[in-house]
Amino acid sequence: MKHDVYIFGPAFSSFVRSVMLCCEEKGIAYRHGMSPKGQSIAFKSPEHLAIHPYGKVPALLHDDKVLFETSTICRYLDASFKGPALQPDSILERAQVDECCAEISTYIDQALIRDLVLEFAFPKGPEGQIRQDRIEKTLPAARQALRRLSVLLDKHPFICGQNYTIADALLTPMLDYVELLPIGKELIGTGYLQDYLNRMRARPSGLNVLSMN
Repeated sequence: MKHDVYIFGPAFSSFVRSVMLCCEEKGIAYRHGMSPKGQSIAFKSPEHLAIHPYGKVPALLHDDKVLFETSTICRYLDASFKGPALQPDSILERAQVDECCAEISTYIDQALIRDLVLEFAFPKGPEGQIRQDRIEKTLPAARQALRRLSVLLDKHPFICGQNYTIADALLTPMLDYVELLPIGKELIGTGYLQDYLNRMRARPSGLNVLSMN
């Protein structure tokens, strides 16, 4: 299959991984990285800003089209390619998935990735040390975010009910990174949230994309 879908952004980005998961779930051939035409593009460079006006990732390059914002990209891929649907047919159910995607992309991402995971991944303390005081300040919001996710799951197989959706693709890389932190297993716990993560990791898409491979 022709690789006509290019996901612009580094593979360690949780949102880049979300787009990769959608491609994997739908069977879309894709490439990813920071070199869409074979020449590396630096972050925040004019070339980057020409692809994403805010210098963020991911962006999608498909034929002559360029899109940014993860949920938008995933909805476009779902509508443009054959394969299992990643959104419900019902107007209300689709709106509920969109609502969940927005919640995950903003509030959950802020609490788990921006404020917590990135402090471990890219510490900014003296001599590159993790700022433990910052970690302690972020933990209440992280725990609240995880409790909220447990409420959303409510023993369903997927975050929005009975079927895998774009919301699962958004959430899974976040939980994957959190669980790998030194305090991750304590945060995730041993209940249904951990079971959900294990099942998402075990899917063919998870095996191809997530951190555990």
